[in-house]
Amino acid sequence: MKHRIHILALGLGLSVLALPAHAACYADYKAKKDNPLKLHYGVIKLPNSACSSASTAANAIAPRLAAAGWTLLNIVSLFNENGLDGRRANAGPYFLRF
Repeated sequence: MKHRIHILALGLGLSVLALPAHAACYADYKAKKDNPLKLHYGVIKLPNSACSSASTAANAIAPRLAAAGWTLLNIVSLFNENGLDGRRANAGPYFLRF
């Protein structure tokens, strides 16, 4: 019986440690449109699988922007939900739009 309690406690402890890995992932980016030239800064939510690097984030973001006629210029940074409030005003209408 003690072994079951220890195994249960260990499993619960490991699941709590895994929670941060499932936290939401976001990126801020810069994009453009041509003719006439338009630029925007935006914030986008990404699947966790796209958060391992800027290049994997770019692969996830570029098609979403392209569907609306935008070209991804660069990824500024990757961050979790703690960074959202500080970027909301700067992103304006492009905050979590795509």
